[in-house]
Amino acid sequence: MSQLGIVYALLGAGVAVFLAGAGSALGVGIAGQAASGVVSEDPSKFAKVLILQLLPGTQGLYGLIIGFVTLSKIGLLGGGVADISVQTGLLILAACLPIGIVGLISARSQGKTAAAAIGIIAKKPEQFGKAMLFPAMVETYAILALLISFLAVSAIPV
Repeated sequence: MSQLGIVYALLGAGVAVFLAGAGSALGVGIAGQAASGVVSEDPSKFAKVLILQLLPGTQGLYGLIIGFVTLSKIGLLGGGVADISVQTGLLILAACLPIGIVGLISARSQGKTAAAAIGIIAKKPEQFGKAMLFPAMVETYAILALLISFLAVSAIPV
């Protein structure tokens, strides 16, 4: 068993979870700051702004999913550790990069977009549906990165 191959695979899982999670923390924080201001002025808008604040948190979940898939793939969840070559470990690391990098960037961007949408809710709460579309558009790219990471990790023979 190549210890270095396992290290690269674990690094891939860590990159997916850490970067996407960090992006979500940043994004939820940005949107939360805007939401707090709105709720302090009008507590009745809490539910609407909370939904918008939660949107950037999905990238962290996507990274966690890829982390679990990776750990399962290499046998750390529910079985013995697979014999992972250095090349396979590097392939797994590369497969985890899309959700890690895109998750980091898109969650932060989605937090900014959600903060702007929260500004819409502050002035015109009846425009919630339209306001929701702006951060949802950013989500599209996180979903694409989740898909490619999932397919890539799943396709690598171990």
